[in-house]
Amino acid sequence: MQDSIYTMGVDVGGSYVKVVLMNYDRHHSGGHQLIDKHAEKIRKRNPKEVVVEAVNLILKRNNLDYEKDVAYLASTGEGEMVMKKTGHFYSMTSHARGGVFFVPQAQTIVDMGGLYVRAIKVDPRGKVLDYKMTGQCASGSGQFIENISRYLGLAVEEVGELSLKADNPEVPSGICAVLAETDVINLVSKGLSTPNIVKGINLSIANRVIKLLSSLHAESPVALVGGMGMNIGMIQAIRELASDSKKSNLEFVSHPDAIYSGAIGAALWGGFRYYKLRAMQAAVVE
Repeated sequence: MQDSIYTMGVDVGGSYVKVVLMNYDRHHSGGHQLIDKHAEKIRKRNPKEVVVEAVNLILKRNNLDYEKDVAYLASTGEGEMVMKKTGHFYSMTSHARGGVFFVPQAQTIVDMGGLYVRAIKVDPRGKVLDYKMTGQCASGSGQFIENISRYLGLAVEEVGELSLKADNPEVPSGICAVLAETDVINLVSKGLSTPNIVKGINLSIANRVIKLLSSLHAESPVALVGGMGMNIGMIQAIRELASDSKKSNLEFVSHPDAIYSGAIGAALWGGFRYYKLRAMQAAVVE
């Protein structure tokens, strides 16, 4: 049985398709390598077609043939959009494993995705031990930030940097996304600066993160993953609120590839399942 294989992970979210190519080492978990990655905004296209294009792009860039070279292609998120897959893994399971790939010592993973935020306790392998999450209607999600960014005439990538320039932020009071958006419209009408509005939004979501961590009795280090895990303004807001709360002892760690946590986790669990199935087959033969 070969010592390492190529696996791919495809994470289909509400706004982006994320695809990674991994080298999975069956002997040493520290030997797993991220070979290539690609994130594609879905916009108004058919997600199934976006998946095919993204997977083919990765294969072409690395001179690989899907049938011959890829041992396992795993989907997560909206897995029904991935037609050519070997298996599927639940989103929470994938993000937990991806978070541990980024931060091997992590005891808690915060998946800050497009629809909700999840705080997840994990073991050293990235297995989910416990979790707490927000509801999909809550204003604490990446989709909410995208909607507000659009209203303010900003690219999502600008939000983090702008937030750092705030000097007097005002936090929206709405709990549900609709009410929170109304609050933001009122703040604009009042003449509040864009950096202060954005910082207020980040503080609002950060407050939800801190509450989840508190109810979960989270332990350090805490890995921040998912699309919002790359928002430096959000990371700053979480650290600020944590320092003012009983969670001031928590250490928060982010990663520049945080958006790929689900895809990476799926690819790694795919490699684990591949070798487990091969071992079972070999045992039956013997």
